[in-house]
Amino acid sequence: MNRITKAAGSVGALAALALGGSALADAASNNSTSTAGTSAPSASAPAAAAPAAPARGPHGRHVGANGKEEQALSSDVAKKVAAAALAKVKGTVERTETDADHGSPYEAHIRKSDGTEVEVLVNENFEVTAVNAMRGHP
Repeated sequence: MNRITKAAGSVGALAALALGGSALADAASNNSTSTAGTSAPSASAPAAAAPAAPARGPHGRHVGANGKEEQALSSDVAKKVAAAALAKVKGTVERTETDADHGSPYEAHIRKSDGTEVEVLVNENFEVTAVNAMRGHP
């Protein structure tokens, strides 16, 4: 009788494995053939990372990695920063402000005639130290 019990237990275990494997295969098949928007993402699947929006401070300006919010420049300083930037890059000044990311005191955002935007870094002597392509722009 002990042999029969062991054999029945083995058959039962194999049947349970087969049934479980069939259920898993069916679940995988259902996930891969479902249409977009009809199934919720599984808790174990990593969510697609959305691009991070730039951090904005209380005045709506960019906040750098240092936690400081860029600030508008006084009229006199803004004119000098814009003049230095335009001497280096032809285009239209979108805005001038303090720099919170690169260690320069000032920056100017210039939109070039081809539609691309660059960030022109300007030092305390109103000399251009770098021109950076803006993210999302060629």
